[in-house]
Amino acid sequence: MSESQTLNRRMFGLVVRKNAHPDMRKLRREAGDASLHGNKFWKSSYLTMDYLKKHPLKKGARVLDLGCGWGLGGIFCAKQFDARVTSLDADPSVFPFAEYHAALNGVEIKTWRCRYEKVTATALGEFDAVIGTDICFWDQLEAPLYNLTRRALRAGVGRVMLVDPGRSPFRRLGERAVEKLDAQYFEWQTLRPMKASGCIMLAGDE
Repeated sequence: MSESQTLNRRMFGLVVRKNAHPDMRKLRREAGDASLHGNKFWKSSYLTMDYLKKHPLKKGARVLDLGCGWGLGGIFCAKQFDARVTSLDADPSVFPFAEYHAALNGVEIKTWRCRYEKVTATALGEFDAVIGTDICFWDQLEAPLYNLTRRALRAGVGRVMLVDPGRSPFRRLGERAVEKLDAQYFEWQTLRPMKASGCIMLAGDE
């Protein structure tokens, strides 16, 4: 295996650095430790990209990437669909990693430091799609993400897509959204470039 293969992942047209890459080490030294688990690559990103590849967004869509971490879901949208992406996270220490990977893949993103409960309906109305990958990992995140999904739909967002490996808080969120918001909730898996499986909550008209 070459050094490039050892230090990089390639997925759905993106290059993603591994933690051992010197640039990642440098960014961690400069940015400090992420406080909300946005400090690494999450395998659910494969599911997000695989689903979007099969069910693409409109070209030039305005996308809000919730709990962006390294920002890979949004970066994929920017590269594949020429999306205008805003990467949101409560922890600003993740933004250098997201901006680095955006530049590495030849796209631009905006960053926005905000908590889910502070994202207003007015702000959500500026987006065509809202995505989020592996962000409902605590019980206390279930309600804010459900409420944000509801606000987004009322604001006219065409698609809200949240992806998770299948943790209990996310399953409750998905079931509630199906019951109350006419959402879909289903299992999803992909075998390439790496085997991954989990759940998707999909709400909206698109």
